[in-house]
Amino acid sequence: MNAPFKPQTDLTAIANFAQTHQAENDRFSAFIKEYNDEAIDAKVQELDALISPTISCTDCGNCCKSLMVCLNESEADRLSAHLTLDRADFDARYLEKGSNGMMIMNQMPCHFLNDNKCTIYEYRFEGCKEFPALHLPHFKRRVFTTFMHYDRCPIIFNVVEALKSAMAFERDQIESSKN
Repeated sequence: MNAPFKPQTDLTAIANFAQTHQAENDRFSAFIKEYNDEAIDAKVQELDALISPTISCTDCGNCCKSLMVCLNESEADRLSAHLTLDRADFDARYLEKGSNGMMIMNQMPCHFLNDNKCTIYEYRFEGCKEFPALHLPHFKRRVFTTFMHYDRCPIIFNVVEALKSAMAFERDQIESSKN
């Protein structure tokens, strides 16, 4: 019988591993592009369903501390109404707007993060709801973005590492230094 899965959740260890395995991850990104889209999606979703429940996002909150959050007009309208702010006040307090009309939260960590918990959870933005998006189809289209967050999200990190094993990907042999 297999031992229960023990995910890596130490953000420093994850960041260090990501840095020392950059070349391996670049090779893996190219490696998975050779595989069938549906097969990759099925394996990623299977691993996500196994791994995500073993990691508590509120123990980490790193996505809310380090990612730029985009939102649309309807999301801004909904949250400003919930906060009982008119849109002009909401926008001035919480948003930056690009010349193309794109809106992002104007602060990292997110204004609405408190003790690694979202204080507006029921009103959070679509990007927040979907992150880390491993449950969604078309994983291969998001490989670049996935690896952008690999060093900061324990779920992404553990799913990718499990995917490498599941696909019998040949890993780099990197000497680990003893401290």
